[in-house]
Amino acid sequence: MIRHTARYLAPVAALTLLAGCGMAETATTTAALAEAEAQNAKAAKETQAKIEQKLQDAQNVAAQQRANAEKLTE
Repeated sequence: MIRHTARYLAPVAALTLLAGCGMAETATTTAALAEAEAQNAKAAKETQAKIEQKLQDAQNVAAQQRANAEKLTE
């Protein structure tokens, strides 16, 4: 009886181990994708900050040019 049980349990144990490996691989892949998404979000925020700074700089230059033009017309 024990031999028969062991004969059936060995393949079940092997399948369980293989399934566990697949789950670990899936978890690793998911973690890697999450890390990549976090890096992409960080890069997007940095890009947005740079664009906003360039816009602010352009607005400041335009305001200075207007002020200079007003001084010339006085």
